[in-house]
Amino acid sequence: MIHTITLLLLYQLGGEVLVRLLGLPIPGPVVGMTLFFLTLLAKDHISHDTRQNVGALLQHMSLLFVPAGVGVMVHLQRVAGEWLPITLALVLSTFAGMAVTAWVIKALLPKGSNHAPGEQA
Repeated sequence: MIHTITLLLLYQLGGEVLVRLLGLPIPGPVVGMTLFFLTLLAKDHISHDTRQNVGALLQHMSLLFVPAGVGVMVHLQRVAGEWLPITLALVLSTFAGMAVTAWVIKALLPKGSNHAPGEQA
């Protein structure tokens, strides 16, 4: 488990370093996880230990939302003051995400197919 966490933190650190060196407007952890994903694609094999440990980490992923919840509580007065733009952003981004998902699924379905993936005719 320590090896996997260390590996993830090293990729996060690499992402942070790249963001600061290149002045990118993207969070360092996002760049780090993209680098990790590209490494996994290039490597074409994930070790058994890494696969098992990442599965265990994903089971407890909900804990990663605790800092965001605390942040909202700390800035609750600001959120209350800007509730309309926040609500609009949430609603519009939700519908945009659903529209893009529908478009991608439609693009990936075979031509002339009226069935969802996995659905039998």
